[in-house]
Amino acid sequence: MTRFLVGRLLAMIPVLLGVTLAVFGLIQLTPGDPAAAILGTQANPAALAALRHAMGLDLPAPIQYLNWLGNVLHGNLGESYRNHIAVAQLLADALPVTLELTIVSLIIAAIIGIPAGVIAAARRYTNTDYAMSAAALFGISIPGFWLGLLLILLFSLVLGWLPASGFTPMHDGLWANLKGMILPGFSVGIFSAGVLSRFVRAAMMEALEEDYVRTARAKGLGERVVTYRHAMKNAMIPTVTVLGLQVAFLLGGVVIIEQVFALPGIGQLSLQAIEARDYPIVQGATLLIGVAFVVVNLVVDLAYTAIDPRIRYGG
Repeated sequence: MTRFLVGRLLAMIPVLLGVTLAVFGLIQLTPGDPAAAILGTQANPAALAALRHAMGLDLPAPIQYLNWLGNVLHGNLGESYRNHIAVAQLLADALPVTLELTIVSLIIAAIIGIPAGVIAAARRYTNTDYAMSAAALFGISIPGFWLGLLLILLFSLVLGWLPASGFTPMHDGLWANLKGMILPGFSVGIFSAGVLSRFVRAAMMEALEEDYVRTARAKGLGERVVTYRHAMKNAMIPTVTVLGLQVAFLLGGVVIIEQVFALPGIGQLSLQAIEARDYPIVQGATLLIGVAFVVVNLVVDLAYTAIDPRIRYGG
């Protein structure tokens, strides 16, 4: 296990370097001038040139990248062009909101997707299976922001059960915090629920055709025991992979939902930074999501050993 962990950590280095290069390259290709966004398009050319020089934007792109990478390696993500607050501090303030939204969305996806996939596989090629498959296709196809607007219309404006927008920190009230997360969590989680149910169905159908399942049935075990105690455990390995990928997807995919529900998370912070050409924030947020994606993949690999004791990493 130690050798495996060391190998994976070393393999993360070129991946993360590639992420930094891709992030910086995309920012360089983005149209717009941060100096003009700060001073205005009618600003004096001399003032614009002086501000670009102060921000290091007049340096060649490779030099800018190396300077930024060196700062990142020292834990310095730079300062916001707009308010001169450290990017690391801004991300630290926004990350809990995005993490909570991701966790709520994942819980909703698991509660809906896993049982739906198991039931569809256990009753394959029946009307129940077809209904579950249609519901999964609906969840995958519907845009999250559009679903969010419909949920706001129904549960906030018509019924008045849940808040339409805003965020309440947990220390100001747990129930108020959860109420504000239900609608955005469902708006994002319904897509993951659809994806998850399809993968669980496929994994369960494959597991139910294995020899050990036929042996269990031959021994007289009930269908419920065979399905939920034997087949489902083995079907969880690919399911964990999908869950891990969905965590990374949710971290990067809540941008529009945070804007719709006015949640002060990384997504809303990134959109505001893009509008203001505040590139350090955009680079820092994108890099953070890339690192989260790599770390989640490592955690998923380690989770395999807990689910299936037959899987062991040497070393």
